[in-house]
Formats: sequence, C-alpha cells, structure tokens
Amino acid sequence: MSDLGDWFRSIPLITRYWFAGSIAVPLVGKLGLVSPVNLFLWPDAFIHRFQIWRPITATFFFPVGPGTGFLYLVNLYFLYQYSSRLETGAFDGRPADYMFMLLFNWICIVITGLAMDMQLLMIPLIMSVLYVWAQLNRDMIVSFWFGTRFKACYLPWVILGFNYIIGGSVINELIGNLVGHLYFFLMFKYPVDLGGRNFLSTPQFLYRWLPNRRGGVSGFGVPPASMRRAAEDQQGGGRHNWGQGFRLGDQ
Repeated sequence: MSDLGDWFRSIPLITRYWFAGSIAVPLVGKLGLVSPVNLFLWPDAFIHRFQIWRPITATFFFPVGPGTGFLYLVNLYFLYQYSSRLETGAFDGRPADYMFMLLFNWICIVITGLAMDMQLLMIPLIMSVLYVWAQLNRDMIVSFWFGTRFKACYLPWVILGFNYIIGGSVINELIGNLVGHLYFFLMFKYPVDLGGRNFLSTPQFLYRWLPNRRGGVSGFGVPPASMRRAAEDQQGGGRHNWGQGFRLGDQ
C-alpha cells in the first residue's frame, strides 16, 4: 500500500485531484451511495430545477459495468498520462495556467453538452487535454497498440477511432478534439503564428490561488513555428531546448 500511496502522491497536483475524482465519483454511483441519475447532466434539471452540481458530477462520473469497464479504464489511463505530461511539461511551474486551460475546456464542453443533451462529460474533457498535448508535440513519433507508429498530431483521431471500436461514441471524442483545437488556436496559433489578438489570459485570482513556482515559459514539446524562429534568432541561430516529448506508454 505504501508503494501505491507513493505513486499517487507523485502525480502532479491538479491531475491528482482530477484522477482521484474520476475514480471516487463512479465508485459512489457503482456502490449506490448516490443514485447515478443524480450525477448525469440533465439540461432540464440543471436549468429549471437549479441542480447546479450536475456539470461537475457529469465530468467525473462514468457508468462502469461489464460493457463499459474497459472503455473507462482506457480513458482513465489517457487522463493520467496526458494530463500529467501537460502539467509537468508545457505548464510546468504554472499550475494557474493549466487550471485555466481545464476550466476553459470544461466550460465549452458543458455549454455543448447542454445544447446537445450530452449526459456524460468525462471523455470529452480528457480528449481535449490529449488534443492540446498532441498539438504541442505534433511532430513527435508515437507508438500505439500493435506497434503502429505515427506523428503525435494524428493521435487524437486514432484514439477517436479506437474508442469507437471498443464501445465509445464518436460524438464525445469529436467534441473533445474540437474544444482542444479551439483552446490551442486561441492560445497559441492565432496570437503567435498569425499575429492576432490574444483572446485568452489566465485570471489573476488563479495566480493568487495557484502561484507560479518559477518564472518564464517552461518547455513545450514542439512550439509553433514562429516561437521556434524567435528563440533561434535570440540565440544567434542556435537551437532552444523546448524539452523532449513523450512516447505512449512511457512513465
């Protein structure tokens, strides 16, 4: 048990709470401590009966059973792997910025869920984080099941097909990918590569709640091209160490 506790404490802070909630809430529903119907995102119950907890519980809850258990475990693995990699990679030392990304993606997914009558939000949020990681490491070669290899930028779409095969819904993965793309475009692509206005910025209250542990940008897997060129110009044409990426299955 001590090894399990040490492993759990080694998970980055924000990912740790997200991971724990994604285990605890389905367990509460599975044991019948709370009826699962009170954990889904029902638009009528949320809007007209003011059951304001539903967007939160729908983000953590997943109906675990014989037909869904493997899908749940696979997505729990994706949560642990890619949230940890973003939190300790691109957002290392900047927990407020990472929390803002999660909040932005979550709000977009909740709005979409209410509009499209989506009852569960776990998979879309996980996929949105995975999409951001894949874009920041887009040229890295990753390995998937059965030894298949491809660039990381294709990983969200490969997983979309994989989840569909093992029992998921294409809509959940597609919405997650689109929300992740929206965040990446507004935060990185539009203001940096296209010279547009920066529409997204982390609120100050998040910095007061989760202060930076060190200054500066801490290491994207593969930044947008203009960021790489700027770094090279500042160093007289030398290469800037943006940090190395990860391969599927690495710890």
